[in-house]
Parts: sequence; structure tokens; C-alpha cells
Amino acid sequence: MTSEPKAPSAHTVPRPQIGPFAQLIFGSRWLQVPLYVGLIIAQGVYVLLFLKELWHLVVHSFDASEQQIMLVVLGLIDVVMISNLLVMVIVGGYETFVSRLNLNGHPDEPEWLSHVNASVLKIKLAMAIIGISSISLLRTFIEAGNLGTTRSNFTESGVMWQVLIHLTFIISAIGIAWVDRLSESGHRKQNGDH
Repeated sequence: MTSEPKAPSAHTVPRPQIGPFAQLIFGSRWLQVPLYVGLIIAQGVYVLLFLKELWHLVVHSFDASEQQIMLVVLGLIDVVMISNLLVMVIVGGYETFVSRLNLNGHPDEPEWLSHVNASVLKIKLAMAIIGISSISLLRTFIEAGNLGTTRSNFTESGVMWQVLIHLTFIISAIGIAWVDRLSESGHRKQNGDH
């Protein structure tokens, strides 16, 4: 039994022809692929850094004080959070700006990827940066007890600047979220939604 070729459906909409200049502009998004590959390589460097610091922690754990161990562990958490930030930028950025990953149904598909867009990605990145800055600031506060001693790597003005930079990150994230919310409510009003 031979199957006959299917006739085009009445509901099939022909794809519009795109001019060569428009194809060039739209195709330029693929120039970002080497950037994402570079970020994947940077992720590998962070894995090596994490393993090096973890090995250092295990080998020297009996010689180190509780405060030194805590500082190394906070450093490890910092590396993990930066690595998470890289994953968000690589996966979310590629999906948003280059091409769909078509992960539908994959058991490991990140939950946030199903509703990612440039706006959501900006807010997630801002929150990740605040998290990284918080860990760094916590490390500074733990080491700040050594201010005025020869062991301290920080000055009072250095700590103050780090706090101000952290507050700037928080204010920026609030600003991004607020502008996004205003934009979203403006789209709803424009579409007649309530």
C-alpha cells in the first residue's frame, strides 16, 4: 500500500519571504555563539578553581581555624553562585537572543527557562549579582574583625565602599524590577486586560 502525498492543508499559512538584508540582520544573532562558547570555557575555569580551593580546604582543614575554614567555604559558595550566574547567562541568553534549545519534555530542563525573556533574564541576573555581592560582603565583615592588624586585607574606607557598591546593586535591581512592572502593566492596559 502506497501513501499518497498529503495535499497542503487549508489552514497552512505560507511563510513570508524575507529579503536578503533582513536575513543578514536576523542571521547576525549567530555571531553570539562564540561568546557563549567562551562563557562555557569560563565555567570550566571556575570548576577548576572550585576543585583547587576544595582540595586546599580538605588538606589544610586540621591546621586552619574555624574562621579560616568559614572564609574558604564562603569562597566556594561565591564560586558556585558565579557559576550559576554563568549558566543563567549561557542558557537564558542563548534561548532568548540566538535560538530555541527545544528542551520541552527534557527531565533536566530548568523551570525558569519556560518563561524566560530579556526582562526576566535581567531580573534574575540582578538577583544573582546581589547574591554574589552578599557573599563577598559577608566575607569582608568576617575579616573586618582584623581591621587595624597586619593580617587585615581591608581598610575602613574599603569596607564602606564595598557596602555602598552592594547597596547600589540592590537599588539597581529594585529599579529594574520596578521598570519591568510598569512596562508589564502598560502592556496589559494597552491590550485591554485588567
